[in-house]
Amino acid sequence: MKITFLNPSGALGGAETALLSILSALREAQPNWQLHLIASADGPCVTRAQEIGVATTVLPFPQSIAELGDASAGGPAGKRIERRELVHRLICISPEAHRYSKRLRTLLARIAPDVVHTNGLKMHVLGALAKPRKASLVWHVHDYVSARPLMPRLLKLLAHRCSIALTNSQSVAADLREVCGERLPIRTIYNAIDTKLFAPHGDRLDLDHLSGLPHVNGSTVRVGMLATLARWKGHETFLRAFSYLPPHLPLRGYIIGGALYQTTGSQYSLEELKSLAQSLGVADRFGFTGFVDKPASAMRSLDIVVHASTKPEPFGMVIAEGLACGRPMIISCAGGAAELIDENVNALAHRPNDAIGLAKCLEELASSAPLRARLGAAGRATAEERFDRSRLAGELVPIYKELRTESLTRGMKSSRS
Repeated sequence: MKITFLNPSGALGGAETALLSILSALREAQPNWQLHLIASADGPCVTRAQEIGVATTVLPFPQSIAELGDASAGGPAGKRIERRELVHRLICISPEAHRYSKRLRTLLARIAPDVVHTNGLKMHVLGALAKPRKASLVWHVHDYVSARPLMPRLLKLLAHRCSIALTNSQSVAADLREVCGERLPIRTIYNAIDTKLFAPHGDRLDLDHLSGLPHVNGSTVRVGMLATLARWKGHETFLRAFSYLPPHLPLRGYIIGGALYQTTGSQYSLEELKSLAQSLGVADRFGFTGFVDKPASAMRSLDIVVHASTKPEPFGMVIAEGLACGRPMIISCAGGAAELIDENVNALAHRPNDAIGLAKCLEELASSAPLRARLGAAGRATAEERFDRSRLAGELVPIYKELRTESLTRGMKSSRS
């Protein structure tokens, strides 16, 4: 079996972390399968795939393709990219996109995979255009598609080239079905993590040192948000929640993460967030670490992990990881994220964009060590049951084998004709 994975980044976001879990699970379960990753840029995702034993190729996006993203159409005033501008940009980059798809088609023809598995919206489109005729195409959809200005039309147009779409939640599956209709087979497979790596005990990071802050005493409760700097991840909600907390509450907040992608207007800069913290009067209670390459160690350094997305979260990898680390979590409960927890059993929850609700959850957890311990233990049990990486091969291998059979059948029909 030869499977080639296409990823639109070399960085490590949630989709890339999910992809690496798949690669690890397949390598362990099917060591003779030939796995190949094609990424649009070099980076930690490519490096870690190589460490797993996966062949890798970097086929760089032209800058215009790397920077194009219709998610940024939802940015704030002054940053928002209107649909008309996106259409104009798409028309302008069409020649470069065509040339890139030709290069990708040539590379895929040389690899000759049975299955092409795409892991991001840009690669869903490019993979559909470039896949070999005999290969089956899998779209692994990690995002809501319907709200974007351009992608729904493109995916609907190309859905007939896709054999099956995998989604990371039932919520994303429903959204994709609305876009592509019932003819596209869709299967939900929850993302998985390494619960040995993401575990309650292990190395920790010195978040104060990384943030350039003085150390605090042992009674201070450390609460952190691990996320890319995408604007919808809720950094502003997190900062505003701190501004509503009583000043005597012994809390220190941390924003852990950096900008990963090149799309224009869709991300904060650390400077913007620091300025916002200053304007809200919470700068002296916050640390900004920038990107860290050991998220499990960062989570173990916290007493509380916050998820604050302002829009429905397709899945929320940080939720599964935080639960596995046995840290009490506060979740923005909408979309796929709502499928992952049982409110007040293994996590507390607030509504998206609800800084006051988040502040109440923070105050409740910060004031009760027993509650933190109870939620942390329940979260760990949930992660072991629902999100352990060992289950992935059992779900994916039968799908790939069925697709390979279909691929061989297409090849036989093609040779006869």
